[in-house]
Amino acid sequence: SSHLGPFLSPCPPPAATMINARKKILKEKGAAPTDLEEEVAKALFDIEVTPSSDIKADVRDICISSAQEVEAKNRSAIVIHFPYRVWKNVRKIH
Repeated sequence: SSHLGPFLSPCPPPAATMINARKKILKEKGAAPTDLEEEVAKALFDIEVTPSSDIKADVRDICISSAQEVEAKNRSAIVIHFPYRVWKNVRKIH
């Protein structure tokens, strides 16, 4: 029995979170996601499961196809690529 009561369950273990976050990555068949792509997917998943998030419904249908870190003027940025079919949802929360 959980100390959170009968209707609340504790946070899923990290392994379960990574499995669910992995569903946010759409790669070519057989291609393994990079560590950065897994981090981005986990961030999207965290937004999706946060009760107080205003954009969680919009994030639910978003997945990424790739993510890469780029250097520009001594700063680092992450470029995230989305499949075309989810672009409308991305634009809504951008």
